[in-house]
Amino acid sequence: MRHISVVIPLFNEEESLPELHDWIARVCNENNLTYEILFLDDGSTDRSWNIIRELSDKNPQVRGFRFRQNYGKSAALNVGFAQSNGEVVITMDADLQDSPDEIPELYNLISKEGYHVISGWKKKRYDPLSKTIPTKLFNWATRKISDLELHDFNCGLKAYHHDVVKNIEVYGEMHRYIPVIAKWAGFPKIGEKVVVHQARKYGHSKFGMNRFVNGFLDLMSLFFMSKFGKKPMHFFWLDGGIKFLAWFLNGDVDFN
Repeated sequence: MRHISVVIPLFNEEESLPELHDWIARVCNENNLTYEILFLDDGSTDRSWNIIRELSDKNPQVRGFRFRQNYGKSAALNVGFAQSNGEVVITMDADLQDSPDEIPELYNLISKEGYHVISGWKKKRYDPLSKTIPTKLFNWATRKISDLELHDFNCGLKAYHHDVVKNIEVYGEMHRYIPVIAKWAGFPKIGEKVVVHQARKYGHSKFGMNRFVNGFLDLMSLFFMSKFGKKPMHFFWLDGGIKFLAWFLNGDVDFN
């Protein structure tokens, strides 16, 4: 088993991939860490897949996986987790805003200090307000729901013990809530590390209003899971009780 698997979901990041690959390889080699890099191409329409193939030809530690259409970050992470072979699995974004220089310390926190999950905290961000304001809202709400005192659930730079990624599943936009999912799956030792956030060097952000809406819906799913996950029928009793109360007060409410 390798020391590290670096799992990188991406969509149209052709300019950044060679630089990101070289940076990861250099850091791992300088710290005597055996590694693999898993690039998950989520339906890119630029030259990203061709570049991944070139990098794989040059470096046998690189593996690429390609989706024929865009399924989202959670689907890409699921494949990366299933295919990873590292003792520690580190996820990062492909846009060079996450620094591979964080890899050695993230590895040590999991392998030597016994954490199950380490979540990055981009304490100083270089994102536009259209991205930072929704992120602050999600972070606040997730802390309230989960009782996990993390500052930045949505940070793409995270580290996991191998056992964690083999025992969880993410879907929709739930990737931002993986620390919560891990906690509920029986992996309670979850920590946080302040990480460097760099301004985007190439291309443009893929964050849009649809991700905000999907993130809100998944936050609602997280809320109901936290309240009714162990007793799902209680949700239906609550729903029925609300309807009965409305009928009782109004006398003629149609719920069909």
